[in-house]
Amino acid sequence: MSQEKHNEEKPYLGFGLGLRTEYYETIFEEKPKSIEWFEAISENFMVEGGRPLHNLDKVRQDYPIVLHGVSMSIAGEHEIDYDYLDRLKVLINRVQPAWVSDHLAWTRGSAHNLHDLLPLPYTEESLAHVVERVKRVQDYLGRQILLENPSTYATFTHSCLPEYEYLNALCERSDCLLMLDVNNVFVSAENHGWDAFEYISRINADRVWQHHLAGHTYSYAGKLIVDTHDQPVREEVWNLYAHAVKCLGQVSTIIERDDNMPPLDELVQELDFARSVQADALKKHAAQLV
Repeated sequence: MSQEKHNEEKPYLGFGLGLRTEYYETIFEEKPKSIEWFEAISENFMVEGGRPLHNLDKVRQDYPIVLHGVSMSIAGEHEIDYDYLDRLKVLINRVQPAWVSDHLAWTRGSAHNLHDLLPLPYTEESLAHVVERVKRVQDYLGRQILLENPSTYATFTHSCLPEYEYLNALCERSDCLLMLDVNNVFVSAENHGWDAFEYISRINADRVWQHHLAGHTYSYAGKLIVDTHDQPVREEVWNLYAHAVKCLGQVSTIIERDDNMPPLDELVQELDFARSVQADALKKHAAQLV
């Protein structure tokens, strides 16, 4: 795989949404211009044919698409699943996505997919393991991948690196890119007592190609925050997003919603608010530089 791609200008798609079946009819009939691109869950379309691919092709006619996976299990101890990567390559060739992403997590033991994004210790040993796997996956796919920072609810006692330092090192050593989920930063920081603003300030801006924004839920008598994607983006996450824009610049952004689905117009309003937050943060940052 070419090691020169990260030196190219960072692509910017604007503001998009996670592609969900509830909104297909409206998307096909109205082709809303306020939505500039869609993020599709890779595994939903890694099939040989049928309605899912038909619908994805229809969306792709009018909008850029990126692919976001949930079961690559890049941090797993198991062998890399090349059957999975073969099916992903077929989908990539069909859709020609702007980029491909997955999660910094493991999702399986040996044979069984656990259908959850499980955390890993932030150690030099695990970093070397993940770097080696990311390089192999990128070589096989023939492209860089973006990895998403996790939302976590427990930590490992033997972790010795801050998460932001682990992410920066992973990107540098493997030549991968980062999809920075702002809500995940907030959720993990609140759960573990981190400083979310300091975290984002420490991230290598050159590697961040995409942001996620989403809602979360307070559980267990308010003692734990869960990344549920079933609520509007909260004010504290908007504030953190504005900080991310100041630190990391203009980055393609989507809003994720996976449950308690509102009318599409409500998500479009949130998307318009994200535009205003980004524009205001960029304006304020530029004024500070004068």
